[in-house]
Amino acid sequence: MLKLGIIGTNWITQQFIDAAHESGAWQLTTVYSRHQARASAFATKNHVTATYTDLHAFFKHGDFDAVYIASPNSLHFEQAELAVEYGKHVIVEKPAVASPLEYDQLDACLQAHPDVRCFEAARQLHEPNFQRVQAQIARMDQIQGATLTYMKYSSRYDAVLAGETPNVFSLKYAGGALQDLGVYLAYDAVGWFGMPDAVAYYPTLTATKVDGKGVAVLKYPDFTVTLNVGKTSNSYLPSEINGLRDTLVMDNPAELGKLTYYAADGTPHDLGVAPDANPMLSEARDFARVINDPQRYDADYQAWRELSRDVNQLLFNLRQSGQIVFTNELPRGAK
Repeated sequence: MLKLGIIGTNWITQQFIDAAHESGAWQLTTVYSRHQARASAFATKNHVTATYTDLHAFFKHGDFDAVYIASPNSLHFEQAELAVEYGKHVIVEKPAVASPLEYDQLDACLQAHPDVRCFEAARQLHEPNFQRVQAQIARMDQIQGATLTYMKYSSRYDAVLAGETPNVFSLKYAGGALQDLGVYLAYDAVGWFGMPDAVAYYPTLTATKVDGKGVAVLKYPDFTVTLNVGKTSNSYLPSEINGLRDTLVMDNPAELGKLTYYAADGTPHDLGVAPDANPMLSEARDFARVINDPQRYDADYQAWRELSRDVNQLLFNLRQSGQIVFTNELPRGAK
C-alpha cells in the first residue's frame, strides 16, 4: 500500500483522502500545514499522528511515498519541485502550475529524477464519462462546434464584496475563475478537440483584479468552442457539442453526471454511466497503478503529462489575451 502525505487541510484534501482510502491502494500517514493547530486537527480526524509545519522537515523526515498538494495555486510549483527533489511522487491539484515557465522548470526537475512521477489531479480525465464523450465525438460525422459552461457561485466572493481578498480571488495566489473552474473546461476542450489555433478571453474583473467570470473563444480550423466560466454567479445551462444534425448534451462538463446523444432524427440516447459517489476515486486508482507499475503504464503517464502541458499553455494564452498577469509573474522566456 502506498503511503500518502498531504499539503493543505481543506475540503478537497479530505475528499481525495477518502477516495484514496476507498481505492484500497493508499494510506494517509503524514500531514503538513503552516499552522500546528490545523495540522493536528486534520490528523486526528483522519487517525494519523505525524504532523509537520516545516516543509523541508516534512519532505525529509515524513514517512510517505507520494504527496497530495492542495495549497493556493501560486504555491504549487515551489512545493511540487521540492517534493521531486526529495524523491517523492507528486499529485498536485489543478492548475498544477501557474505558467509555462514553471511547467518547463518542473519538467526539467522531473527529468533529473526519472523515478519520480508527477500528476495533475484533473479528475474528470480519469472518469468513464470523459472517455465516452471522446468516443462519441469520434463517431460523429462532422463537428460544428461546442459550448461548455461551468459557472458556480463561490462563497468566497462574499468576502470580495466585503472588501477582502481571499486566495481564490487574488492575483498573488494565481486565483480567478479561469484558473479555478476554467481548467476543467480547458481539459475538456484540449482532451476532446486538441489545441486550438487561436484563442481569445473576455474577462469580467472583480474588485481584486482577477476574473470573476469570463467567456473564452477557441478557434479550430473548422469550428469554434466557447467556454463560459464564472465564480460570481450560477448557471444551470447544459453544455453541447454540435454535429451536423446530431448533438451531444452534458449536464455539466466538469461533473459529467449525465450524457445524452441526440441522433439526427432527434432520438435521445443515454451514453453515460453513473459516476462514483466520490468523484476522485478514478484518479486515485489511476495514480496508484502508474506508481506501482511505472513501466507497464508509462504510455498513460506520458499522455497525461502532455495533456497537462497543453492545458497549462492554453490557460496562459487565455490569460495573455485577457491581460491578466499574476503578482510577481515572470514574463515569457524569462529565466
